Amino acid sequence: MRLCCLLFIFSCCGCAHMADDAWTGKDKAQHFVASALLAAAGSEYAKHQHINGSSSAGIGLLFSLSIGAGKEAYDSRPSGSGWSWKDFSWDLAGAATGYTLWTLSQ
Repeated sequence: MRLCCLLFIFSCCGCAHMADDAWTGKDKAQHFVASALLAAAGSEYAKHQHINGSSSAGIGLLFSLSIGAGKEAYDSRPSGSGWSWKDFSWDLAGAATGYTLWTLSQ
């Protein structure tokens, strides 16, 4: 339910402008790797705060996605490069990978 609400909010966010970019490129790899690392690091930090495994993994995933969404919101400024759903898709894929790898390591 929360994910549906989040997706609805993002679809109605009224971005200043959209980016016209490709699905591949150096910046997409950076989005993927950064999101994976943020998800794993956020999960590990939550674990060290004595939060149980599944909750700490969820915290890491949401932490990574919130950083990615914040970066895209920053890019959507009139002077920015524009909101990119492709970048956010790579953020989502990276966060899911980091979540999965951290969960498998536990």
